[in-house]
Amino acid sequence: MAPKRPNGAGAFPKAVESPAPNPPDPGELYAALDLGTNSCRMLIAQPKGSGFHVVDSFSKSVQLGSGLERTGRLSRSSMARTVQALRICQQKLKRNKVLRMRLVTTEACRRAHNAREFIRQVKRETGLTLEVIQPEEEARLAVISCAPLVSTRTEQLLVVDIGGGSTELVWIDISSVPRRDRPRAIMRLHAGFHPPESPFPAAKVVDWISVPLGVATLRDQFSDVEDDSARFALMSWFFEENLAEFAPYKDIQAREGFQIVGTSGTVTTVAASHLGLKRYDRTKVDGLRMTSDQIDKVIRGYLDLGPIGRRSDPRIGEDRQALIMSGSAILQALLRCWPTDRLSVADRGLREGLLYAQMSADGVLEDGVF
Repeated sequence: MAPKRPNGAGAFPKAVESPAPNPPDPGELYAALDLGTNSCRMLIAQPKGSGFHVVDSFSKSVQLGSGLERTGRLSRSSMARTVQALRICQQKLKRNKVLRMRLVTTEACRRAHNAREFIRQVKRETGLTLEVIQPEEEARLAVISCAPLVSTRTEQLLVVDIGGGSTELVWIDISSVPRRDRPRAIMRLHAGFHPPESPFPAAKVVDWISVPLGVATLRDQFSDVEDDSARFALMSWFFEENLAEFAPYKDIQAREGFQIVGTSGTVTTVAASHLGLKRYDRTKVDGLRMTSDQIDKVIRGYLDLGPIGRRSDPRIGEDRQALIMSGSAILQALLRCWPTDRLSVADRGLREGLLYAQMSADGVLEDGVF
């Protein structure tokens, strides 16, 4: 399947996860649900200054896209698992009396022949209305969620969101933006990759791409290869081949001023493994900068463990062990192609982007700095 390409953005709120001193006003609550190919995740939050306070959350591996690569359809068992998870989300929304929400789904429902049938089933059994978002919006939401991690020294930025069914990459030129305004210029992209004229210094989206290969779909493409190392090498090579038309890789670029920000379970798992965390700690992972040598060392360790060893490694986790090598293959391919030897780790993504976009549209956030 060919990659999807285009035809042809304020300060980001930091999630504050400490307990609220008083029960939140339901009228101030916002919800964001991201139903991906592999996971169902939701945040319920309350605006707080230039940021937001997380009131409730949910995350579960549902494997909605299980078998999709082979059949082109969502299976009955995967739909049943997902509906069960969405019932829990609906209960949390009802208990918190949330009125403002966006509940989105991505690549699995973009591709499945029976996606409309599934969305009707979700509405019938849970009362929730899922919205299928297109690749450009998915990429844009990932970009704005990562804005706080953009260095003021960065001139060329690549934001990578490795999902279950697809991988979004956005190349942004912020060299003409004053240094102190660069993270805020990234946030203004919530209005679109090609926003109308603005009095503010603008971030320029040079190119973006949505590759229909994520951790689940890439794994399924090579499920018949028995040798672990050979399978990993083939996955990494195949993903790199799918980047052939992406603008940053056409010419040799200087390393100075380039930054990659990666957001995904793969990136955070590799970071947790590098830190030796046996219990995941977001405060240690989000914003961590890793060198390509450190990432390669972690990936070599995964290969040395083999499938059995990875299943029992507490740093990887039961939900992630079956997908970590396909995600690592994507990550390694990106680091081979992009002219930098460092990656910034983002434990944030669509949900945070959705929350920011809603709150920004309603004008409930104070203008602040990171």
